Amino acid sequence: MPGDADGPGREEPAREESAPAPGAAQAAEGEEGSYRDGLRLGMPFALAALVLGVSFGVLARTAGMGPVAPIVMSAIVFSGSAQFAVASILAAGGGKLAAIAAAILLNARFAPMGVAVAPYLRGGRLRRALEGQATVDTSWALASRGGGRFDRQTMIGATLAQYPAWVGGTVIGTLGGDAIGDPERLGLDAIFPAFFLALLVEELRGARAVAVALLAALLALALVPFTPPGVPVVAACGAALLGVRR
Repeated sequence: MPGDADGPGREEPAREESAPAPGAAQAAEGEEGSYRDGLRLGMPFALAALVLGVSFGVLARTAGMGPVAPIVMSAIVFSGSAQFAVASILAAGGGKLAAIAAAILLNARFAPMGVAVAPYLRGGRLRRALEGQATVDTSWALASRGGGRFDRQTMIGATLAQYPAWVGGTVIGTLGGDAIGDPERLGLDAIFPAFFLALLVEELRGARAVAVALLAALLALALVPFTPPGVPVVAACGAALLGVRR
């Protein structure tokens, strides 16, 4: 009979399926959103970035950084904590080496953050390096899906919403600082901490997460009076080791 040439009961050889590339399965699990989702989620933080960018521009101008250096710094560094540390140290009469060291310590937190998100980036080394520039605090937190998973498109979209606001705010603060005054008088410097607190509350979903948050807070509070700017932040990141599992 047609189709019985191989005889009954004979099994066909199993088809070999190509194994997924390293990290592909993780990327598929983590990538649940889109660039548009990231832009939408990043817009409230973009408003905060604009206000804080203005504050940084005003502070940098009073610190004697001139009109060009703060804008270039915002475009290249794109790190509010590090930039405020530099401007604050210079405004207080500190040296350039001390300001640079503080900025390096504050930005050291991006090393473990980059390691965590690395499996979800795409392409070759150059493209992955470019996508890695989207790893900023708020975008990284918004892209977290729990269990060490991250949404690459959400992270990139959220950063694209914040970057022009931060640079634009710096331009406004640097060039129009005399007309603006000090934004901190309105309490606008509390916007980012409030957003981060809201993000933290969403992550406190178990005893381990609560223990990590409490230990990080205690480490930071204990070190603030005795260590240079940036050291408490880096030390607090060590609390995340409690979340490491075999």
